Amino acid sequence: MEKPGLQRQDIGLAIIGAGRIGTMRATLATSHAAVRMIGVADLNETAATTLAEKSGASIVGTDSREIISHPAINAVVVSTGEHQHVEPVLQALEMGKHVLVEKPIALKLEDADKLIAAAAQSSGSLHVGYSRRFKRRYLTVKEQISLGRLGSVSGLSARIYNSRAQVFQMLKRDPHATPVVDSLTYFVDMLGWWVPDNPAVEVWARGKGGTIRKAGFDCDDVTYAVVTLADGALVNFSCSFALPDKYPSLGYCARIEVIGTEGVLMIDDDHLDQIMYTERGIPHIYVPDLTVNMAFLSSSAPGDWVGGEFWGPLASETRNWLDFVATGRPCALATAREARSNLAITLAIEEAVASGKTVRLSETAVAR
Repeated sequence: MEKPGLQRQDIGLAIIGAGRIGTMRATLATSHAAVRMIGVADLNETAATTLAEKSGASIVGTDSREIISHPAINAVVVSTGEHQHVEPVLQALEMGKHVLVEKPIALKLEDADKLIAAAAQSSGSLHVGYSRRFKRRYLTVKEQISLGRLGSVSGLSARIYNSRAQVFQMLKRDPHATPVVDSLTYFVDMLGWWVPDNPAVEVWARGKGGTIRKAGFDCDDVTYAVVTLADGALVNFSCSFALPDKYPSLGYCARIEVIGTEGVLMIDDDHLDQIMYTERGIPHIYVPDLTVNMAFLSSSAPGDWVGGEFWGPLASETRNWLDFVATGRPCALATAREARSNLAITLAIEEAVASGKTVRLSETAVAR
């Protein structure tokens, strides 16, 4: 029996950006009951055609506006490089489409503000892909904090590690998409999602260069930050994407501690519980032409392919958003304002590193 208040509609989906994530989203969409057609656009015609063939897309091209404006398209996934998010999102919102854009929402706060303003005037909607929200162990943290079992959160610590092979891929794609703005942002989002009524007000941070700079990129090996929240609670973020190329992680390795007045919750997300070694080599999910002999099998951030199906946080997030578009049912994806707050905090961390000074955040900069 259909629930009262839910209106079901078919989905015509445009995938703008036919890279790794766009391909995963399109593949997942092909099995969703509400998706009736798919269109694909990418500046690289070969990439667009390849994904169109794989996903059974009925329209394909290199012009995003042409694909987005097709009358059968009512939902758009923007999975371009980070520096290319703004234009197709604006196009889609101006046409009243529902939009899912990959994190970060943009690389500049003024661009994020443009997208928020456009969403406010649109008959469509805007959500941002922070797929860590859909990982079970992080969902349970949200639940325990919401139920008050930790009391008031007074401290939080989050550490994220990755290999230099992956950061080189990221920085080649866009030198401004640093590990802080592009990856630590997931855990900044966790902070705001878990304690939405306690905004960040101050950031202190330091960085140490080395291996990544020697490779020609303006990026630190290690970044440590302390973020003060409105009620005085302290948050420690640490990030290093300079581990050796063949470090066994196929994605993020993280540890999180949440300290409350009435409890504590700790998460070991280093993936050391599932290790495989093979003489045949394991292809790295993010880095073409790189194989490792030892791997933490559960460490791919989006999820894993098993038996021809993709399982994990990105799959759950994609389905949740498609359900929202098809039925209007609320979804757990980050809103544009939440994503803007995440961007403000990560940019403040980078500013504090560059200046050597503490950075104050205005309440409007991090309003959830």
